Amino acid sequence: QVNLVESGGGLVQPGDSLRLSCAASGRIFSWHVLGWFRQAPGKEREFVGCLTWSGGSEYYADYADSVKGRFTISRDSAKNTVYLEMNSLKVEDTGVYYCAAGPLMGTAPSQYNDWGQGTQVTVSS
Repeated sequence: QVNLVESGGGLVQPGDSLRLSCAASGRIFSWHVLGWFRQAPGKEREFVGCLTWSGGSEYYADYADSVKGRFTISRDSAKNTVYLEMNSLKVEDTGVYYCAAGPLMGTAPSQYNDWGQGTQVTVSS
């Protein structure tokens, strides 16, 4: 099992930036992809982006169309931490953000086995 802990959420204004962190521990070598999802009140959990974890220095990231060009996922292997850098935030980016670990890149929550507890991001003027 992989333990994931998100942090960095908060209340920001439209156009602001925010960086979320996801610290991993446990059997981190048992999975290959770290994904970010979000869930707004009354809505289903949706894919934000994902990044390959295992392997050497090269990695691949994929993003939902709604965040492409604004959000960036990066990793610090030495700290076992993955980051979600969010720029030009919009009101519709509001939600609870989760990181999740899985074996393959994918956009469906069911493709990920281990989840963090989530961190709230609120974008409001």
